[in-house]
Amino acid sequence: MSTPLTSSSFPTSESTAHRARKLPGWLHEPLLHFVILGGVLFAADHVISSRADDPYTIVVGTDVDHEAIELYTKARGHAPSEQELKALHKIYLENEVLYREGLAMQVDKGDDAIRERVIFKALSVVDANVKLPEADDKTLRAWFETHREKYDEPVRFNFQEAVLAGDTSESAVRTFVDALNGGTPGDAQAGLRVFKDRPQSNLVQSYGIDFAKELEESPAGVWRAMKTRDGWRAIRLDSTTPAKPAVYEVLRFVVLQDWKDAIGSEQRTAAVQALARKYKVVFEKAPK
Repeated sequence: MSTPLTSSSFPTSESTAHRARKLPGWLHEPLLHFVILGGVLFAADHVISSRADDPYTIVVGTDVDHEAIELYTKARGHAPSEQELKALHKIYLENEVLYREGLAMQVDKGDDAIRERVIFKALSVVDANVKLPEADDKTLRAWFETHREKYDEPVRFNFQEAVLAGDTSESAVRTFVDALNGGTPGDAQAGLRVFKDRPQSNLVQSYGIDFAKELEESPAGVWRAMKTRDGWRAIRLDSTTPAKPAVYEVLRFVVLQDWKDAIGSEQRTAAVQALARKYKVVFEKAPK
């Protein structure tokens, strides 16, 4: 049985101001993203009517899925996958739990009863009960080591790309590469683009993992025909900047703040999930 929220748990104006200053750090949390965006992604008054029959039953109607899919597609350019739709359901349910808990505490009194404000007030109560454990160097260093990818400076690549106009087949690009290596200027027959300090993650995102691996293994100063997601390109690696491991002692203050944000986020999510156990969730099926 979860511990109910109480209006006495509300933070003072001083602690509220303190959390307001921390708010930008919270924007990395999926829950808060959708506290803010929930009214956009979903109908604000959907499932509210179900409270009249049973305040502890949440009905997720087919119209919720329809609106979520439609607006997600407009925002991202593609429909959500099954996993992404499940994530949207989870966020929707967490927000609905917070909304109902907020109404139960009557935090909407003196407000315009805007859904997002009620959710945020309920989340503020949850946040007021978050108690971070003590962080010693052993704890912080262990957390730092398991999140090194966030702090280490990756290998960076400087390279040029020549995109042929017209025929961009493999044979045409290979012929062009031979001409480039023979002394023809890189911008003679193609649009030339120069890229500086690109990490491997950017290469994978823009060109594909095979391209990133091939560029990493390429000799510097030589034009090569390389296949990308958008077709064949003439590519020349100019130089690379070696990876640079992060030093814990230098970044300790940053690591401490990141650790606090991460642990606080985990505790807030766990608290909302604990509250959600008192609710029954019903998913309506679309008519066949």
